[in-house]
Amino acid sequence: MRKMIEKERMRPGEPSSHFEIEDSGEQVEFDGGMVRDIGRVKVRFFRVLAGPMLRRWAEHLHKGQIKYPDVSPGVANWTLAKGEEELQRFKESALDHMIAWLRGETSEDHASGIYFNVNGAEYVKEVMKDGRGNQKDAETCGSSKIGC
Repeated sequence: MRKMIEKERMRPGEPSSHFEIEDSGEQVEFDGGMVRDIGRVKVRFFRVLAGPMLRRWAEHLHKGQIKYPDVSPGVANWTLAKGEEELQRFKESALDHMIAWLRGETSEDHASGIYFNVNGAEYVKEVMKDGRGNQKDAETCGSSKIGC
């Protein structure tokens, strides 16, 4: 049986190394004695693995990379989008794919086209907001952009 453990957080100014392992402040102890953060507030990225769409979106990105090669290793062509014109293009394409998907058209994978274009639009909105784009992604994913 698991039991909940309250943990006191580090106080500002206490000695630490270069980083602190962040947690919610609440922990659970498992039957075997392992103690871990309860993880209620953490995003669970593994949930996007359920269903077919992550694979189909990845395939869509791969086909796009063949048609529109990376501008440099690991930097996708579509990540050069940074303005209102590109944002509008992503929105229009997302709507086109949505209509085709709703109609049941199978000329291409319209569901993955929706994912791609909505992601592209949201990417451009972030770039327009903070002007960082790929630099921000590199910080989020580490030094390599591959796989991000």
